[in-house]
Amino acid sequence: MSKKRPSLCARTAAVAAGLIGGKHRGRRIIALAAAITVPAMATEGDWKSFGQQEPEMALIQTVEAMPFERPGHSFPGSAFYYLEDAPRADYAAAATDMALFDISGTGDTDAAELVAANNAGPAARAFRALGGGLDKARALQCMTKAIYYEAASEATAGQRAVAQVVLNRVSHPSYPNSVCGVVFQGSERKTGCQFSFTCDGSLNRKASSAAWARAQGVAQKALSGSVYSPVGLATHYHTIWISPYWAPSLDHIGTIGAHRFYKWKGSAGKPAAFRAAYSGREPAATPKPRTASAAGPATDAADPIALAKAYEDARLKAVADSKSVAPRAPAPTYSAQIEERGGDEIFQADNLPDSGGVKEEYRNSGRWINEPK
Repeated sequence: MSKKRPSLCARTAAVAAGLIGGKHRGRRIIALAAAITVPAMATEGDWKSFGQQEPEMALIQTVEAMPFERPGHSFPGSAFYYLEDAPRADYAAAATDMALFDISGTGDTDAAELVAANNAGPAARAFRALGGGLDKARALQCMTKAIYYEAASEATAGQRAVAQVVLNRVSHPSYPNSVCGVVFQGSERKTGCQFSFTCDGSLNRKASSAAWARAQGVAQKALSGSVYSPVGLATHYHTIWISPYWAPSLDHIGTIGAHRFYKWKGSAGKPAAFRAAYSGREPAATPKPRTASAAGPATDAADPIALAKAYEDARLKAVADSKSVAPRAPAPTYSAQIEERGGDEIFQADNLPDSGGVKEEYRNSGRWINEPK
C-alpha cells in the first residue's frame, strides 16, 4: 500500500512550523510572510503554467516605404524634402516627381545625338557671375524658376538646355543683360511674355520641394560657368505639341525631351553677336506689375523675326559709321608766343612752296642727255 502524498497546504503548514520554531524565529516569520504575500498581489492574468510556454504572436504591421527610402532614389538629407510639407492635391506626389527624374543619366541620349549630328554649332561662352550676394541670390532664384516651371518633368539634359537658352539671351544685345531681366521679360502682359509661366498664373502653384531642389542644382551649375554645348547658341525653344509661326524663320538645332531648340539665322546667330556684357545687377525675382499699356498684344520686342531684323540693321549701321570720315580734332592750345606766330596753322604744312615751281637756272637741267649738242 503506497503512502499518500501530503497536500500543498499541509506541506506549507509544515514548513511554517519549521520556520516558526528555532533560534531565528523572527526572521523566518518575515520571510514566510513575503513568500505568501507577493504572489497574492499578482493579477490573475499574470499567472502562467509551469509547463511549456505558449509563444506570443508578434505584432505584424505593414509600413509603406516613403519615396526617399527606395534604392537609387535617395541622397543624404532627402527625407527633409518629403517631410517639409504636407501632401497637397495641386501637384503630383513626391514619388511621381522622383519617377520623372533622370537618376541614371540616360536622359542625355538626345543631347548626344545632337552633338554627333553637329547641328548645334559653336558653344556659348561660360557665364561669369558678377554683383553682390543679393544679385547672385536673385539670379539663382530666377534661373531655378525658369527651369522648374518650364522643364520640371524633363531629364537633366532638358533642364540644362533651358538654362543655357536663358544665359544665351543674357549675352545677346537683343535681350536684357541680367538673368531675371531675361526670365521676366514681358511678364507685365497677359500674353506675349517670353516665358509663359511668368504671365499665365503658373507661379501661383506651390512648387514640389524635391523637384525644386533638383532644378536649383541645375541652375547653380549653369550660373557657376557650366556650358551645355548640345544646344550651342540657341535662343528659342517650344514644346513638341505646338508649332509657332516663327519656327520656320530660325534654324532648328534639334529636340531634347519635350522641347525643340532653335538659333537665329544670319548675323544674329553668329558667335560674334553673343558678346553683350552681363550687368551683374539683378532686378527682383518676380513678375513685373501689370500696366494698362501692357494689356494689348505683344510688341516687336517679343517677336524673334523682328529682333533679328533689328539686330542686322544696327550692325549694318555700325559698319557704315565706322567707314565714315572722322571729324577733325579741335586745335590744341598753344602758348602766347606760338599764337603770335600763327598758332596751329604753322604746324599744318599749308604754307609750303608750290611743288610745281622750278627756278629758272634749273629749268633746263637734264636736257643735254636727251638732246646732246
